[in-house]
Amino acid sequence: MTSSFSFVGADRRLALSAIALAATTFIAGCADMRGIDTHAQLRSPQSVGLLTEPSAADQAAAVAPVDAQWWKGLGDAQLNALIDTALADSPNLQSAQARIRKAWSLAQVSESALGPQVNGQASATRNHAPANGLVPPPLAGNNYSTAEARINSSWSLDLFGKHRAALDAAVGSARAAQADMDAARVLLTSNMVLAYVQLSRLQAQEEVAVRAIDQRAHTLQLVRDRYDAGLDTTLEVRQSESGVPQAKVQLLQVREQKQLAQNALAALMGQPARAQELVASPIAQLSLPRFPVQLSSNLLGRRADIVAARWRVEAAEQGIRQAKAEFYPDIDLTAFLGLSSIGFNNFAKGSAREWGVGPALSLPIFDSGRLRANLSGKSADYELAVQAYNQAVITAVHDVADQVASARSAHAQLPEQRRAADAAQSALDIANQRYAAGLGTYLNVLAAETNVLTQRQQMVDVEARILSSNAALAQALGGGYQEQTHSSDSSDSLAIPDSNASTQTNTPMDSAKS
Repeated sequence: MTSSFSFVGADRRLALSAIALAATTFIAGCADMRGIDTHAQLRSPQSVGLLTEPSAADQAAAVAPVDAQWWKGLGDAQLNALIDTALADSPNLQSAQARIRKAWSLAQVSESALGPQVNGQASATRNHAPANGLVPPPLAGNNYSTAEARINSSWSLDLFGKHRAALDAAVGSARAAQADMDAARVLLTSNMVLAYVQLSRLQAQEEVAVRAIDQRAHTLQLVRDRYDAGLDTTLEVRQSESGVPQAKVQLLQVREQKQLAQNALAALMGQPARAQELVASPIAQLSLPRFPVQLSSNLLGRRADIVAARWRVEAAEQGIRQAKAEFYPDIDLTAFLGLSSIGFNNFAKGSAREWGVGPALSLPIFDSGRLRANLSGKSADYELAVQAYNQAVITAVHDVADQVASARSAHAQLPEQRRAADAAQSALDIANQRYAAGLGTYLNVLAAETNVLTQRQQMVDVEARILSSNAALAQALGGGYQEQTHSSDSSDSLAIPDSNASTQTNTPMDSAKS
C-alpha cells in the first residue's frame, strides 16, 4: 500500500519560511490597495422627497401598495382581454424572463464555488522503455503497462469572502433582472391603456367629423337657398362652400390617426395583423378614476426601475469586495483517493492503492498591476451604478410631479367642461324652440348644433385626458394605486436592499423561491 501526503518530509524551517512569506505577502496585498477608493454616495431619500415621515394627512388618506392589475378599475372587459394577450405574447417580456433565468443561472454558478468539488480521472497506457533511457531495469528495453484511477476533491475555505462576494453580486444582478421584468410589465400595460384610450378618443372624433360633414353640407344648401332668394351674397356662399372640404380633410386626418392608433395597439399586443379589427369601447363606458387627495411619497420607492438600480448598486458593491479579496491568499483543502500500478495485473491489488490529503495555498506575489486595475474598474462600476440610481430617483420624482400636475388639471377641467356642454345643449334647445315658433332661422339651429358637437368632443378629450393621465401616473408610480381608509401593509412590494445595513443573501435557489 502506498500513500502520498502534501508537505510530507518538509522540515520545520521550511514551513516557518512559507508562513513568513505568506504573512508578508498578505500585508503587502493590504497595502497595495491604498489609493483606490470610491466617493460616490446614494442620494438620501429626503433630498428628493422620495421618502418622508408620514404626516397626519398621509395617514388619513393612505394609499395601498402597487396594484398589479390597476387597469381593471376602468371596468372594460375588452381592454382586460387585450392586455392579457399582450402580457402573454410580448417579445419584450419574454426576453426579460430569459434574462432572469440567465441571471439566476450565473448566480448558481457562483454559488457552486462555495461547495466541494469532486472529479474523477482514469488512464491506461502501454509503454516501451529504451534500454539506455531513464527507466531502470528490469523495465529498461522492455514493454510495460501503467494504469491509474483517481478521485480528486477540493474545497475552497473562502476565508476572505471572495466567492461569497461573487455570489452576492450575482444575486444582486438577478434581483435587478427581476425588477427590470416588473418595469417592462408596467410600461407595457400603461402603454396599452394609453393606446386604447387614444383609439377610443379618435373613434369619437371620427363620428363628430362625419356629422360635421353632413351639417356643413346642410348649411351650404340653406345658404344657397337664401342666395337664390336674395337674402345672402356670394361671400356667404363661398364661405359656406369652403366648410365641406375642410370637414372632409379633418375626417381623413382623424381616420389616419385612428389607423396609427390601431397599429400601435396591435404592435403592443404582439399581434400586428389584428390592427384593422381593433375597436375600443366608447370613452363614456370607461370608469373614470378618482384622483386621490393625497399620494404617499413612499410609492416612488416601489418603482421597479429604482428597485433595479438599487440592486445594481448592491451588486457593484459586492464586486468591489470580490476584487479586494483577490489580493489575499486562496486556501483550499484537497484530497485524492485511487489506484495506481505498473502492469495491469497489479491494478486490482491492495498495494496499488494511493491517497493524499492536505491544504493548498496560492497567493499573488507579482501581477504587473492586474489586481489594482481590476479593483479600480470595480470601483468605477460602483460609481456608475450609484449615479444611475441617483438619476433614476430624480427622474421618478420629475415624472410623478408632471403626471400629478396633468391629472389634477384634467380632473379640474371636467366639471367646467360639463357646464360648457350643458350650456351648449341648452342653447340648442332654445334655437329649436325659436325655429319652431318662427322666431329664428334654421341656420341658428345648425350653428347651435355645431357648438354642441364641439363641446361633446371637448368633453371626450377631457375624459380621455383623465384616463391617459391616470395611466401615465400609474406608470410613473411603478403601478396603480388604490385609495383606502386604513394603513396598508407593503410587505408584498418589491424589496430594496437597505443602503445602511449589510445585505444577507440567500442562496439562488432560496431567492428564486421567495
